[in-house]
Amino acid sequence: MARRVHQPLENQEFDFILGMTEGPVLAYFIGTWPKALESCRAMDALVAEAAEEYGTRLTAVRTDMTRCPEPTRRFAVTGAPTVVLVKGGEAVASHAGAMDAAGLRAFLDAHL
Repeated sequence: MARRVHQPLENQEFDFILGMTEGPVLAYFIGTWPKALESCRAMDALVAEAAEEYGTRLTAVRTDMTRCPEPTRRFAVTGAPTVVLVKGGEAVASHAGAMDAAGLRAFLDAHL
């Protein structure tokens, strides 16, 4: 995964990244259980590409729902993969389920 995608290992690290980031954050929630794993892995590359493509306009945070249950609850994430666009600590848009590259770009362009 690209360096532009942060991977917090606990709730406090997720909050630290959000607090230190001035612009929008794409919080990408993954699940490690068997039914979610394949679609989450497919989204990994798309999120990394988006982080590179949007550069300084976007920070991406890959968040394991099991390791970071507090942000998962806070943003009402119930399935994986789910992307949540966060601005100023507040969710402004979300999408549950896998997307293709065009769908992710359209989601980001509509809300950035």
